[in-house]
Amino acid sequence: MTNNMQQLMAQAKKLQSKVEEAQKELGTKEVTGSAGSDSVTVLMTISGDVKSISVAEEVIDPKERDMLEALIIAALHDAKQKANKMYEDRMREVTGGLGAPGLF
Repeated sequence: MTNNMQQLMAQAKKLQSKVEEAQKELGTKEVTGSAGSDSVTVLMTISGDVKSISVAEEVIDPKERDMLEALIIAALHDAKQKANKMYEDRMREVTGGLGAPGLF
């Protein structure tokens, strides 16, 4: 193998190690999503595991069940978007913007 190829392989291995380290770090991170002016909040891990859902008492009305369900879905969606952005930002930081397919 040529010197250039060996250097490239070493760089790829180092990058893979950094990505794995960042993924492990992100595994401990959590995000909060909200809806309805924070009347519903969701705590979620970056990987999408829901840790808790909090509902303000003023939005708990049996006659408004559909609205509450919609707020919960919106809060989950908000949390997932934040988790995805945090993950993508961290991976972009680690890889220097290199979006190699299959890398992460």
